[in-house]
Amino acid sequence: MRLSRFFLPTLKETPTEAQIVSHRLMLRAGMIRQHAAGIYNWLPLGTRVLQNIIQIVREEQNAAGAQEIIMPTIQSGDLWKESGRYDDYGPEMLRIKDRHERDMLYGPTHEEVVTDIFRNSIKSYRDLPKNLYQINWKFRDEVRPRFGLMRGREFLMKDAYSFDLDYERSRHAYNQMFVAYLRTFARLGLKAIPMKADSGPIGGDLSHEFIVLADTGESAVFTHKALLEMPAPQNVDYEKDLQPIIDQWTSLYAATDDKHDPAMADKLGADLVSARGIEVGHIFHFGKKYSEPMKASVIGSDGNPVTVFMGSYGIGVSRLVAAIIEASHDEHGIVWPDAVAPFDVGLINLKVGDAACDEACKKIYDALSLEKRDVLYDDRDERAGVKFADMDLIGLPWQIVVGPKGVAKGIVELKRRATGAKEEISFEGAVAKLTVM
Repeated sequence: MRLSRFFLPTLKETPTEAQIVSHRLMLRAGMIRQHAAGIYNWLPLGTRVLQNIIQIVREEQNAAGAQEIIMPTIQSGDLWKESGRYDDYGPEMLRIKDRHERDMLYGPTHEEVVTDIFRNSIKSYRDLPKNLYQINWKFRDEVRPRFGLMRGREFLMKDAYSFDLDYERSRHAYNQMFVAYLRTFARLGLKAIPMKADSGPIGGDLSHEFIVLADTGESAVFTHKALLEMPAPQNVDYEKDLQPIIDQWTSLYAATDDKHDPAMADKLGADLVSARGIEVGHIFHFGKKYSEPMKASVIGSDGNPVTVFMGSYGIGVSRLVAAIIEASHDEHGIVWPDAVAPFDVGLINLKVGDAACDEACKKIYDALSLEKRDVLYDDRDERAGVKFADMDLIGLPWQIVVGPKGVAKGIVELKRRATGAKEEISFEGAVAKLTVM
């Protein structure tokens, strides 16, 4: 993609309304623009990052046995009255009426809708287990939306819902999602720590939230330092007993500020890490909270009806974009992990219109494109300083700088954004290095 054609409205100055790093950098890098309080338009650069995150989330959900569906954002109020949450949920839920005066709402979550799908479609224990998920927009009418995507009103979420015949099998479904989350966040370049949590309006007897550590995080967290070094599970067989993996991760101390035991400071000493954190995922095991009032049951092996056990599992997909920036940036701008970057390489032509520079850039661009590398080619007639600043701001993992002096020697400058390390290398060497990454 040529930058001269790409819609990238970067800003030199920080907008006054942006209070945290991710909000400032997303606005400056031309990723988003505010539409209304807590509601944002996603521009091409931001959309590309969002789509990369979606793909990783989708792949890990599929690997864990979940099946993707799409549910409506506008829901029937009658379903929420059935579950008992219509009046209990609070003012965060946007309630509306259609032209026939029927109670409707913009879904803040989808437990009721998916339970209705299940009870109308699945009748036998032979059809279990099931785990259905979607990646869809939700709305919660925050009283004071702020911090950009961190505390917005409309947001993109992955929400999955498991259905099982009994408690033991439903706990296995919970464990499957627990492990899938560890793998998902690791692939996104994040270290996410699972911590016991309250279930809140979702309900249930067991819940964990996944916290990403970042200096500018929204809340204080405390964790055993060994959790920061523990690798995500690899080569997982999701059908086998996953409890040993869960025990490994939950046997070490980890707590949010509201659940922190001050005595652990003395007990763990130097092994206790105090940091700031951002919630990016939350999983819930709530048994029959929705299936019982909504009569979601199957016929068991003995011919009698069995009320199913359920769980729900959320990942804040749009919030992850901001969380990654909070955890990975420097004074110059964003530093994208390779897996989610909007482009793999930024190609900078220092002298547009110079035949040799133009030809070298075309050669590199075509070669990398053939190797399925996404390249953003800065072919603008701008000063070198502007080009360097913009590339650092948008944070692509690699930069290739092409200038007249280097072209005359058959070399370019290759820069790794995360470390700032630079090397002079041949055209072919640069392409080869970026191809094997």
